[in-house]
Order: sequence, then structure tokens, then C-alpha cells
Amino acid sequence: MSIEIVEDPATVQRASSIAISTSAHILSDIYRPEHNIAIWQRTLSKELTKDIDLMLSQEPRLALVQSVTPDDAAQWVRCKLEGYACADALSEDVALIVDMFCCLFDVKEAGLRLTRLDSPMCPKFHFDRVPCRLVTTYTGRATEWLTNDVIDRTKLGSGSLGQPDHLSGLYSSEKFIQRVQSGDVALLKGSGWEGNEATGLVHRSPSVGEHKRRLLLTLDFI
Repeated sequence: MSIEIVEDPATVQRASSIAISTSAHILSDIYRPEHNIAIWQRTLSKELTKDIDLMLSQEPRLALVQSVTPDDAAQWVRCKLEGYACADALSEDVALIVDMFCCLFDVKEAGLRLTRLDSPMCPKFHFDRVPCRLVTTYTGRATEWLTNDVIDRTKLGSGSLGQPDHLSGLYSSEKFIQRVQSGDVALLKGSGWEGNEATGLVHRSPSVGEHKRRLLLTLDFI
């Protein structure tokens, strides 16, 4: 099974805190001090997403966690997904992303999580206390996020006084919520990035939707 990726290197968008492109090279823009998120836009093949949906319908507790390298990621994921039609294509795609992550940050391994989600993992807006996290949603709704210029950070965490995001005063309008698309690969800069201690990307898990499922991949530094 092949993975179809629609890519046009000329399609690039750069704003004050975001870099988006249909070229994977855009992920290196995360090193720019002004960028809190870099998004590689891509479209996975219908065959792959169909096979992933089928797997999720049969596997209610899929939660793979492992330290992997570019050399062993494909074999490990393929072994864990043995018997499912998506095993080969999904494992190769995960290995590709692991290789890109390790090359980009000059690390030998990454902490991998490949998880089925039926409800939001982190339903309220927050920032991660890590240098950077890679996220990609293979099927289902994907990560939501806000730019720094539209939020009141004093309303994060306990500052919300227990109120939901739309009532806490964190942002003034739902129109400011931006969304990564299913299939896209995003790097989210956290407060652990040197010089970004006070401006980690504010984001949250999306609502999954009734009778819907997500397959989420995250990569972290070990």
C-alpha cells in the first residue's frame, strides 16, 4: 500500500507565530524564534485512512508507547499492529516521521505514543512544559490551538477558576481557534524551549464527536 502525499513546495504561509506548507521542509521553521508551531500539510491516501478506521473499530484499547529510533520504529510498530491491513503503510509512515524528528533535532531516539482516542486527552487549552512535541492525527479531528496575540495567559490552568475555555476569558471569540487538519504533521513549541518559557503554544485536544475515533501519534524528546 502506498501513502499518497499531496505536496507543493511553493505553498508556504508564514505569520508571526506560525509556519505552514505542503513541503516537509517547513518543519525546520520551528527553529525561528517567532514561530510557535510549524505545520506540514499533507493528505493521506483514502485506502490508508479506511484501513486505520477499520483497525480502530476492532481495537478499542490501542495504546502503543515506546522509545524508538529511525532504524527500529517501522519494525516495532508493524509487529504491534500485525494482522491489520494498515500495518505496513502505517508503520512506514511512522518511521518516516520518527526519522524526520530525530534528524531535525539531532537526537538518536524519540518517545513514541500511538493512541486511539474516543474522548479528548487534554480538553482544556494549555501549553506543554517540554521543548517541542510532534503531533499528527491519522484519522479524526486534530489539535486546536491559539496564537499568543489573542489569549490572556492568566486564564490558563487554575486561572480559569474552573470555568470552561469559552467562559474563562482566555480568548474573546471562538473564531480565534485554529485547527490542524487530519494527516498534517505539526511541531508544537513548548515552554521548555530556551527563550520560549513564557510563550509555549496554547493548544488542546478537539472534541472527538459522537461515535467517532482518533488515532494520534506524538513524539517527544527522551
